[in-house]
Amino acid sequence: MQKKLIIAGGGAAGFFAAINAAAMNPQLQVIILEKSQHVLQKVKVSGGGRCNVTHECYEPRELIKNYPRGSKELLGPFHTFQPADTVEWFERRGVQIKAEADGRMFPATNSSQTIIDCFEKEAERLGVKVWTGCGIASIERANDQWQLHLTDKQIIEADDVLIATGNGGTIWNQMQKLGHTIIDAVPSLFTFNIKDTRLEGLAGVASAQSEVRIEGTKFSAIGPVLVTHWGLSGPGILKLSAWAARELAGVNYDFIIRINWDTRLNKESCMENLKEFKAEHSRTQVKSYSAAKIPHRLWCSLLAAHPNILEMNWADVSNKHLEQITEALCSGYFRVTGKSIFKEEFVTAGGISLKEVDFKTMRSKVLPRMYFAGEVLDIDAVTGGFNFQAAWTTAFLAAKAIAGE
Repeated sequence: MQKKLIIAGGGAAGFFAAINAAAMNPQLQVIILEKSQHVLQKVKVSGGGRCNVTHECYEPRELIKNYPRGSKELLGPFHTFQPADTVEWFERRGVQIKAEADGRMFPATNSSQTIIDCFEKEAERLGVKVWTGCGIASIERANDQWQLHLTDKQIIEADDVLIATGNGGTIWNQMQKLGHTIIDAVPSLFTFNIKDTRLEGLAGVASAQSEVRIEGTKFSAIGPVLVTHWGLSGPGILKLSAWAARELAGVNYDFIIRINWDTRLNKESCMENLKEFKAEHSRTQVKSYSAAKIPHRLWCSLLAAHPNILEMNWADVSNKHLEQITEALCSGYFRVTGKSIFKEEFVTAGGISLKEVDFKTMRSKVLPRMYFAGEVLDIDAVTGGFNFQAAWTTAFLAAKAIAGE
């Protein structure tokens, strides 16, 4: 008798699991249920429409350092399926993957449609059925089968169910009713809302490498920082938001950050650097050139709180002035009063408790023949292709386990 697998969720993890399960076991009947009218929507918008497929980090112990939640659990899975396997998987199906200077990896076409076309072509070739507009109202266990009650009143039975719905309350509620623990969701990967005269008129200006710390906590991150119309963004801010996601939710996104705008410098080395700069540029005004590796406009704006300094020639700058410049560069305080979603790539921390999942198979420890993959789990990562890699890895392990049953 043909075994049936129902996959809830027509996103990255759902399609990857469906294709791999069908390829590994041609006798398996695979159906994807997607509640919306369109599949793979997050794949479509990710990476600015280019799809940041994965990251050029091939050592599992280094790879897991990019996961604020799930790092310990993913170490074993990444030894089975990691970014090198992802690249090979796509290239075997005619999709070339390229790496950029920062390690992010994209299809060579620079179009997410390439990934979507690959998935849809493979699903069709392997006989995977995709039903759109099919929400799940409830899930029940009866006669050693799963019964899925759909929102259109249909009832479908399945031997195995894989939940790959991403971050969503409806399925989480269903899983909780069936006995799973749900870790409350909070936003991750978000930008900081800041109203500060030092940032006004600088939207689009970015530092090359800054360190950002949240005052009163252990959290800090290093990376480029981008000034926006509403505050700060960029890899340094996004990494920090991910690692401190729960703590920042707890203070209602009202907190103080301290920024060292140029990580080549600490306060001591900054003072020495400024003294050398002063000696070399004694006849020029402070506002003429940036004495740190930051954009000139940012240099002037950070020192605007001390306008007398900007108008001085370097020869007239005292040690007290140098200390003020050092504070502005290496220890600038900013008040954050809210958050904004990073582009269209909404990521949350929270979901199925990782203690209740077998990470060798992605099988539930609570429910028979129930599996999980992707962001429905309490796993999330910093920006750079890491969230997709967790989706590919967990989906592959689930597919392998289901196909081999």
